[in-house]
Amino acid sequence: MDPITLFFYAVVCSCLSAAAPKFPGLPIRLGIGAAVGILAAITLLYIKDVMNVY
Repeated sequence: MDPITLFFYAVVCSCLSAAAPKFPGLPIRLGIGAAVGILAAITLLYIKDVMNVY
């Protein structure tokens, strides 16, 4: 895994873990986690494209 990807997902996961206790119930937290993961993956593609890094 390249450093940009590692750093990006570290930031996303740390923000999600800070907010997770506020969400009620495991199914809701899992759904939010999945949605955030998908959005993060899509966002990372755009960030790498703007930076011209692959």
